[in-house]
Amino acid sequence: MHAPQYPSGLHVTTWFYRVTGDVREVDGLNHYIGFMPLAKMATLERGLALILGPLAVLCLAGAAFVRSRFLAALLAVPAVIVPLFFVGDMAAWLAYAGTHLDPNAALSSSVAPWTPPLIGTGGVGQFHTQSSFGSGFYVALLAAVSAVVAIVQRLRPAKHSA
Repeated sequence: MHAPQYPSGLHVTTWFYRVTGDVREVDGLNHYIGFMPLAKMATLERGLALILGPLAVLCLAGAAFVRSRFLAALLAVPAVIVPLFFVGDMAAWLAYAGTHLDPNAALSSSVAPWTPPLIGTGGVGQFHTQSSFGSGFYVALLAAVSAVVAIVQRLRPAKHSA
């Protein structure tokens, strides 16, 4: 977030299982317009990520060692789902938080509900935002694409030479 009173900007990073950066400052500012605290968003998902993330990695690793094509493909599916779920869930939470502002907030009447962008630029009032995915997401996405390629290759019927 950038605004005249924050020339260096405020930075928040949403990890798979936590939120870091200038969270307290952003939450303090968001409070005035009735936007929910960042720590209250996706609490269940962040808790499950500590279990399901490593489990997806183990399943993907296990897929490389099983003989059954079908079982290998099945074990690779969680690695495909994780980044897709992350994007969908984050988009849903941003839409919910931006359109369910606290009507009792001090500046609630001066800000219309809006959805903060998942990727790109946005803003509210004098604040301008820039959001993007970090390297961790792209690593997970690369793993997902690789898993899809491997699933397709593994499920393809074997060619027999004559």
